Amino acid sequence: TCARFALGGIFMVAVSLVFFLMMLFLLPWRVLRLKVCNVYGKLVGHAITALTGAPLIFRNRERLNGSHPAIYVSNHTSTLDIWLGMWLCPFGGAGLAKKEIVKVPGLGQLYVLSGHPLIDRSNRERAIATMNDVAEFMNKNRLSLWIWPEGTRSKTGELGPFKKGFVHAAIATGLPVVPVVVYGAAKVWPRKGLRLTTHPLHIETLPAIDTSDWSVETAQDHADTVWKILQERLGDRQKASSEVEL
Repeated sequence: TCARFALGGIFMVAVSLVFFLMMLFLLPWRVLRLKVCNVYGKLVGHAITALTGAPLIFRNRERLNGSHPAIYVSNHTSTLDIWLGMWLCPFGGAGLAKKEIVKVPGLGQLYVLSGHPLIDRSNRERAIATMNDVAEFMNKNRLSLWIWPEGTRSKTGELGPFKKGFVHAAIATGLPVVPVVVYGAAKVWPRKGLRLTTHPLHIETLPAIDTSDWSVETAQDHADTVWKILQERLGDRQKASSEVEL
């Protein structure tokens, strides 16, 4: 595990330095920076995932690129989810990260320079304004969005309550919501500690959900519906043990 972390760190630093310089050169063109950084995500995300040694089993992977542009929502239990999202997100896809990512050496600074949006979840009004700006930016440039609606990694591995940001983004853009279910990431790379295992990792892309009839007034209902879809697909260990207050 230590050797794999070291190798992954060296690779990430080397590639990040190259892309950091590219981002500086491309500062006037945000969309181009974002798409070039998609290449970074494909390289580094795939490499870090491969270094875990976990066998990958995909189901309906073709739905990812086939549904672009869309809003991709996924469950969040492990640090590995970040690298998976970077790797699997289609070209022309933006991530949505908490503002705290800027504290992550190297990766945080590259994320900011690339033009991917940041959100302040501690301030509801500011978070809503950010989502509106993101939606306008996506519509204008035909971009997708990859988001973890739980807002943070689950402490237990179970599916946590969904925040409604992705619903507001869907309403503002009219884009479909595509659930991406990840099984077993918390066993491969636990939330705490630096230990990797070769537990199989299953990744399933579910059918796109039409959002054309969604409305702000029923935003909570839509968030609940998508939560239940993921809840039904997860194995017993990752399902919420009881109905949570959404």
